[in-house]
Amino acid sequence: MVSTLKLPVGIDSFEKIRRNKFYYIDKTKLIEQLVETGGEVTLFTRPRRFGKTLNMSMLKSFFEVGTDESLFDGLYIAQNKALCEEHMGKYPVIFLSLKSAEGRSFDDARYMITELIGMEAEKFKFLEHSEALSENDKDRYRAIISLCDGKYTMDEQLLVSSLQSLSQLLFIHYGQKAVILIDEYDVPLDKAFQNGYYKEMVSLIRGLFGKALKTNEFLQFAVLTGCLRVSKESIFTGLNNFEINSIVDIAHDEQFGFTDDEVRKLLTDYDRAERYPDVKEWYDGYHFGNTDIYCPWDVINHVDRIKDDPMAGPEAYWINTSGNELVKRFIDKAGKTTRNEIERLIAGEAIDKQIRLDMTYDEIDNNIDNLWSVLFTTGYLTYTKISENKKYSLVIPNNEIKEVFKLQIQEWFRNKIFSNTD
Repeated sequence: MVSTLKLPVGIDSFEKIRRNKFYYIDKTKLIEQLVETGGEVTLFTRPRRFGKTLNMSMLKSFFEVGTDESLFDGLYIAQNKALCEEHMGKYPVIFLSLKSAEGRSFDDARYMITELIGMEAEKFKFLEHSEALSENDKDRYRAIISLCDGKYTMDEQLLVSSLQSLSQLLFIHYGQKAVILIDEYDVPLDKAFQNGYYKEMVSLIRGLFGKALKTNEFLQFAVLTGCLRVSKESIFTGLNNFEINSIVDIAHDEQFGFTDDEVRKLLTDYDRAERYPDVKEWYDGYHFGNTDIYCPWDVINHVDRIKDDPMAGPEAYWINTSGNELVKRFIDKAGKTTRNEIERLIAGEAIDKQIRLDMTYDEIDNNIDNLWSVLFTTGYLTYTKISENKKYSLVIPNNEIKEVFKLQIQEWFRNKIFSNTD
């Protein structure tokens, strides 16, 4: 029977998908994995558009006090009744997305962060009237929600301690430690790097995360997501119970992106099983841990298109969702050898490179090898094997990215060559 469910194109709210009966590929096993491993702070790094925000929204819906348990009916996690009984709807949850925390100057970016924290704090307005809070506690809460009034010139200490203070106030009210979810943690650092205020932003993020994640006795656990694994020494210094899960790790390797079985079922559900070869050639090819992974953004967009237009051909959806600034930096650094290596990649060859999985942003431009690492961690390249001397055999994952290399990257090379002749 052909599915009549709508496909969630561009929707990253778990509650909206479930409540409005959109098609959902079940990733709730991630909840079980996080509870069973018991990590205090977990950082997931994956390329953009691989389901990070949707998974964070799913975690919020599961753990948050007052959750609608029916959202999880029929999903994997609902089978684990003991875990659901112990953890579902049991925690105050602070959910902060930093994907819009950017600006041309440090003051602009700090304003965005203070406003985002203030708006999240406003969701807990009941704290102003909580019988468990003292008047001093309520004054502290009012100071935090004032952040969303644009008063970013206030004491920096209030901003740095805001997440820790909010979790403490929630603990006083509920008698339960808080879960902190921080989505796209590295966006402020990326934008700061591009706009020349990186050191100031590192200092702010280090202070904010240090208070919230390292010295916070009111934290149950925290999950962070991002594209790049920023060096622990730069912003996570001294954080001991800290697990980093990247694209090379086996744990959780099926929880971000779609597996081959999931894509086959999706195509079958919409009576488009015959399009499997196209979808595989264009959107598969990523290798996370021990699992081959499809880009979910591409697959959902393409299936939504071909269910109405069976003759529609594959398109490049993922590449149009970013300004690709880091890739342009790569082109600016590239010499003749690198251009030859790009040609080999386009021809389907693998090239062996030493890869750094963590670095600070201000190290990215130090040498071309660091930029190869960025291409790998951000999804422009994947790997087929790792040699004994820790070199990665890098390849272009699929036809979509090959089109990017053939058209956009080669165009940048031509522009660079042309500009160098002026």
